Amino acid sequence: MGVTRHGDHLVKLTRQGWVNCYLVVEEDGITVVDTGLPGTAQRIVRAANEAGGEIRRIALTHAHGDHVGSVEKLHEEVPTAEVLISGRDVRFLRGDKSIDPDEPQSKPRGSYPKVDIEPTRLLSPGDRVGSLEVVASPGHTPGHVAYLDTRDRTLIAGDAFQTLGGIAVSGKIRPLFPFPGMATWDKPTAVASARQLRALDPSRLAVGHGRVIESPAAEMDRAIADAA
Repeated sequence: MGVTRHGDHLVKLTRQGWVNCYLVVEEDGITVVDTGLPGTAQRIVRAANEAGGEIRRIALTHAHGDHVGSVEKLHEEVPTAEVLISGRDVRFLRGDKSIDPDEPQSKPRGSYPKVDIEPTRLLSPGDRVGSLEVVASPGHTPGHVAYLDTRDRTLIAGDAFQTLGGIAVSGKIRPLFPFPGMATWDKPTAVASARQLRALDPSRLAVGHGRVIESPAAEMDRAIADAA
């Protein structure tokens, strides 16, 4: 698994060259953002040990299988860690793929595995996860969230953007890596969320698939214009 450090607080873990999860280093330990594919848990624990902290929180951006694939095993490895997901996407973990009447009536796409674990906390926009602020970013899934590090304005955007195969807003198909686009629930909602994330003026963009971008404003603008 590839391990790279970005700034003072962020460690990117990359499996098979295309699935990222993140360690956010805090004073009290480490927040893991997303857990990658099945079979990643022990690698995450080793990376956290090497980063010098105990895992305190496991925060999920959304419920697709390449983001929650190791959450059960990671919780077994660190049972004292909080497990956090949005109050909307937790329904997918329980096998409920229904769409609410007030949501766009698009079909949920992608892999939503049932997860035999009950989150310790359900997240709403504005909540804090250590130094991270929860930011609503629906579109890829109905309850997708991003996390903004309030210390340095790093934005961990999950699949709201991708940078593998070229930067793109969720829902825009990139032929070199089409999967995030193909797995997007509602493209107009995803574009609206991308604009809201851009308005945060992040210093760094970290995504579920692809490279981390420093000073990402121009590239985010280009991706939004392309998607719109």
